Amino acid sequence: MKILDYLIPPQHWRPTVIILLGILTGLAAYILYISNAPSYLSDNPETCINCHVMNPQYTDWAHSSHRDVATCNDCHVPHNNVFNKYYFKAMDGLRHATIFTFRAEPFAIYIKEEGRHAVQSNCIRCHDPLVGMEFLMAVQPNFHNSLKDRRCVDCHRETPHLRVNSIASTPNTLTSGQAYKRSSGQVKR
Repeated sequence: MKILDYLIPPQHWRPTVIILLGILTGLAAYILYISNAPSYLSDNPETCINCHVMNPQYTDWAHSSHRDVATCNDCHVPHNNVFNKYYFKAMDGLRHATIFTFRAEPFAIYIKEEGRHAVQSNCIRCHDPLVGMEFLMAVQPNFHNSLKDRRCVDCHRETPHLRVNSIASTPNTLTSGQAYKRSSGQVKR
């Protein structure tokens, strides 16, 4: 009970503390609302363009062969277990939020090393029957599977994003406001 006595303010401070806590709670709720924070728990690709910097990457993906079979998280987030998935999303999201809050976006966006590992393992996870190539060993005795030597994106660099990584490089790029209107049915596709 002694700890509780320290936490409860004196009687004459209670109205002030209640008002300050209400203001802080309101500010926190407003920040969560304007940042669209709950959307980051989903796998919706349009979440990636909440911050306008990812519009070229979203547009490239939306016009790619992966659009119907994979979302951003299918490729860019580890899937070995649910804890690692959300830990990775949280750490990457905090890094992105910090960069966007301080307006420190780079002109050209490149994937970090942790992301490269996630993408490589996810390429193999989805395309295992093709990249395992055990069948080639039966037909071609000297076959060497180069997956241990190279990454999939070394050869498939433009899958599903094009080579240009500039934040202003893709013409007719869908902005987050347009994407929201489309996903909510306000604009016909």
